[in-house]
Amino acid sequence: MSFTIAGMGSQIGIQHPTSAQLRTHLLDRRVSELAREQHAVVSRRQLLDLGMGRRAIAGRLERRQLHEVFRGVYVVGVRRISRRGRWMAAVLACGDGAVLSHRSAGRLWRLLPPASERVDVTCPGAEVERRGIVGHRSRLRDDEWLVHDGIPVTSPFRTIFDLAAVVETRELERAFHEAEAREMTDPVSLPMLLERYPGRRGSKNLWALLEARGPIGITRSEFEEAFVALVDRFGLRRPRMNASLAIRGRFFEIDALWQRERVAVELDSREIHGTYKKFESDRLRDRILIAEGWRTMRVTWRQLQDEPCEIAEDLKKALGQGHHPHPPGK
Repeated sequence: MSFTIAGMGSQIGIQHPTSAQLRTHLLDRRVSELAREQHAVVSRRQLLDLGMGRRAIAGRLERRQLHEVFRGVYVVGVRRISRRGRWMAAVLACGDGAVLSHRSAGRLWRLLPPASERVDVTCPGAEVERRGIVGHRSRLRDDEWLVHDGIPVTSPFRTIFDLAAVVETRELERAFHEAEAREMTDPVSLPMLLERYPGRRGSKNLWALLEARGPIGITRSEFEEAFVALVDRFGLRRPRMNASLAIRGRFFEIDALWQRERVAVELDSREIHGTYKKFESDRLRDRILIAEGWRTMRVTWRQLQDEPCEIAEDLKKALGQGHHPHPPGK
């Protein structure tokens, strides 16, 4: 709106905004507010729902107040668009029920490194054909998606489930371990998804990962990395590292845990286990585990360096993996 004053003390020269100008100003403000909630993008349908006519939309495009990102989706006021803005624009372009998925969801959840590529979107209807968008057709259940950072997206584990069909095994493994390392939570688990959708592409890779030689969790020290290296060297199935275990209403953190075989290994370091308090809690944990039918084992750094074959042999016996006194190639 504009106001011009012809002379001081006179109302004659004031140009009052018309009702049409006020409506336009109010509409543009509502569009700007919506765009701020959606990473600077809006859809044509949303503009029509707000009351903006087709001619008004065309005029704003001509005046470069709107810039088309995908067909029927616009960035408001600026030409540059953020990565999240592009993701949101792709979701809007695919219509009701669409969510960010696959590689793009993996990047939103920070399970995959950033990359410039087409945007993956899953929608319940027919597969979407849009330049710059990879459409996937699937009807998601309510516990398989959510809104994160303002963007509808597949949940973390549904994202990993989808990634299994489109990425190499090593990339899938990294995404899975990243979710474990960051202790991400999800109403739906990977085993639940594998049961819901049997025979889906990538399922074998996911089952292999869950049964994995790859550790679930993270290592926190050179000692733990060396222990995992020993496990790999002797062909043992990898344990879960720094795993939580609930027994008798207590929660213990186990350095290396084989859940199925009920084997727990503590990597004894004087720096960590040398205090009186830690000494007592370790013995309490060992007593409870043994009473509940677990095998416990303690390994020191010196033993790991000087007696790797003996440690591996003891682990194989505990895990029931047979007699292999030397690593492959020895």
